[in-house]
Parts: sequence; structure tokens; C-alpha cells
Amino acid sequence: MTAPVLLFFVLAALSVVFSLAVVFQRNPVHSAMALVVTLFLVAILFLTLDAPMVGILQILVYAGAIMVLFLFVIMLLNPEALERRRALWWGLGSIAGLLLVFEFADFLSDIPRQAAQGAAVGEGFGGPEQLAQSLFHDFVLPFEVASVLLLVAIVGAVVLAKREG
Repeated sequence: MTAPVLLFFVLAALSVVFSLAVVFQRNPVHSAMALVVTLFLVAILFLTLDAPMVGILQILVYAGAIMVLFLFVIMLLNPEALERRRALWWGLGSIAGLLLVFEFADFLSDIPRQAAQGAAVGEGFGGPEQLAQSLFHDFVLPFEVASVLLLVAIVGAVVLAKREG
């Protein structure tokens, strides 16, 4: 096993461990901090895949800006009020987890076929030009929808916090 493959498996295992910590932490702030570590590990994985632009954006956008937003929402909402619906969330989480397991099994079954075809990386992979082309030409509508959803989430968190406070 070569060093890059070993590094990938170590980073992937750490990502899984911290992702599970996000789910199983009882304190929402600790869960958010575990998510920050997971996002940093994913950024390191991008850097090992020779996609430095995507790795840096992962750190700046997700581990930085989005996590600050998450922490503000956690602080604005009353986490004790969410404890009343714990059984519902566990049920929905279990269903989502089972769906994820089935999708992951389907993904793993496709790996030998993809390895046989040989996944070649394009010349501009991970660079700013390729990223801008993907974001602003191919995926402009989903990009804008995601920004509107984030804005609605912020407004909703403020409204819920003011209503209870």
C-alpha cells in the first residue's frame, strides 16, 4: 500500500469518526465543532486529490462562514426545546441512515467497474477556471436556490428566537 493510499484511508477513517461524533454528541455546540473538524478533513482530502482551490474554498466557505452561521442559529434557538421531539428525530434519522446505507452499498458495487474504466482527471481539475465554470454556468440555479434557502433559515431562526424570548 502506497503512502497516498494510506493517507487517504487514515483521513477517510477520521472523517467517519468525526461525522459520527456530529450525530451522537448531546451538546449541539460540541456537535458543530465535530462538524468543523470533519469539514477540515474533507478539505485535506481535496488537497490530496490535487484540487487546491476546492480545498481552500471548503475551509473558507464551509468550515468558516457556514459554521459561524450554524453556531449563531444554535445560540439563537433554545436547544432544550428540541429535546421534546427526540423520538421523532431518532426515527427520521434512522430512516435517513438506512437510505444512506443502501446508497453507499450501490456506490461500492460500482467501484470495480469504474476502476476498470480508469478515471482520468482533466487538465484543469480543481482550478479556479473549472470551478467557476461549474458553479456559475452549469449550476447557477441550484447555487442561487441554496443561497435563498440559507437566507430563509437565518430569518426563520431569528423569528423563532424572538417568539420564544
